[in-house]
Amino acid sequence: MSSLKGLNNKSQEQESPEETAINLTRKESRFISLYEEATALDWEDWRWQLKNRITTEEQLSKIINLTDEEKAGIDGCGKKLKMAITPYFASLMDPKNPNCPIRMQCVPRGAELITSEEEMTDPCGEDKDSPVEGLVHRYPDRVLFLVSEVCATYCRHCTRSRIFTEGRKKLGYKSYEKAFDYIRSNKSIRDVLISGGDPLLLSNEALEHILKTLKEIPHVEFIRIGTRVPVTLPQRINHDLVKILKKYSPVWMSLHFNHAKEITKRVKFACDMLVDSGIPLGSQTVLLKGINDSSSTMKRLMHELLKIRVRPYYIYQCDPIVGSKHFRTKVSTGINIMENLRGHTTGYGVPTYVIDGPGGGGKIPISPNYIVSYEKGKCVIRNYKDEQFTYTDPA
Repeated sequence: MSSLKGLNNKSQEQESPEETAINLTRKESRFISLYEEATALDWEDWRWQLKNRITTEEQLSKIINLTDEEKAGIDGCGKKLKMAITPYFASLMDPKNPNCPIRMQCVPRGAELITSEEEMTDPCGEDKDSPVEGLVHRYPDRVLFLVSEVCATYCRHCTRSRIFTEGRKKLGYKSYEKAFDYIRSNKSIRDVLISGGDPLLLSNEALEHILKTLKEIPHVEFIRIGTRVPVTLPQRINHDLVKILKKYSPVWMSLHFNHAKEITKRVKFACDMLVDSGIPLGSQTVLLKGINDSSSTMKRLMHELLKIRVRPYYIYQCDPIVGSKHFRTKVSTGINIMENLRGHTTGYGVPTYVIDGPGGGGKIPISPNYIVSYEKGKCVIRNYKDEQFTYTDPA
């Protein structure tokens, strides 16, 4: 790593955000041998991170001890979803433990090549609710606006793996204009969720064009950005990007955390930049077998999120995408986790557990049943200790 002369002589108060990030990188990143020539300046450059993503078995074998199951997954992953892992996210993987939660999320496995009868290419039925390219209009007052077909790291449980086809590139300024026209013509639309792929991998100019255009539509009141970049590529959260987001405030951001191991000091720094600029953060977590399917693991994640000022929002039952059986838990597992969160930790740390109705049913909340009985105006309810109470309706 380079010496980065002068940076160490500045106090924390004197450092710019960029300098603080570089110093944090120098202290805490595990520079993996594959990138032994990289400097801290390289490592902190988000474009360098993208350019140097791990995409082959040969590269990955220099970072972790690959199992036969992983080798089989890498050999066949092109049939489903290509492999790409940022150097930063790869540095969090345990090289010896194939059950490392980071490794399980981003390294393909042979189990991906096994298809179950209930699995679907488009489990959320987004394509059938798409009036124009890149736009999904399912709920009355809101739309999902897909603006990119690229992610920093490809999660193996990705619901939209169907769109990550090499060379497809259908989303861009032409598709944006059709989406803008559709939103302008539907005055019932007040909420736009910008997603993809990952919107934060667009250039600042492209992202600002999208935000500016949406803000100019009078009936659009609420704009959200769905992204996993602060988790897998926190280097992208820099002063110039945050300045744009703040310019078009309020903009809410939905992040995607699945395990407490993802919450590093570098990630906290990225989230601090966003929150300190007035950007509210929420987290959507996918329930994944062997990764976060225990109450203790999930509770720790919720607590760590609150500590970095990210509000837990949803726990999703893993969608039945093709080749996902090894990731999916029973619904009873999710209900049990919710039972062990509600009343056992702060309400701010209790998200909503949902199943996206297969085929396009939308988000359906699932929770333990706290109503014991309800008849003749009397509702018998139970609390987290299983104690019963009676609430009487007003006459």
